[in-house]
Amino acid sequence: MLPAGVETGQVRRSCDPRGGPTTEIITTGGTRADVADAYDGKRARSILPTALHASPTTKHGRPRRAGYILEPR
Repeated sequence: MLPAGVETGQVRRSCDPRGGPTTEIITTGGTRADVADAYDGKRARSILPTALHASPTTKHGRPRRAGYILEPR
């Protein structure tokens, strides 16, 4: 099951401190979300819902280093 608030068309940025791809959610369903690069729509892949975070920090207040957070518009 996908976390609440995950919708098709959302743009999410990588939490990796070295930088990483900004992705757009293409489809949701079941236990995975299909995403592609937000800028050109290439590099389609399927990711687990545990990689989609609501907050850029962990429960201990540290910045996340893995996964994707919602990009503010």
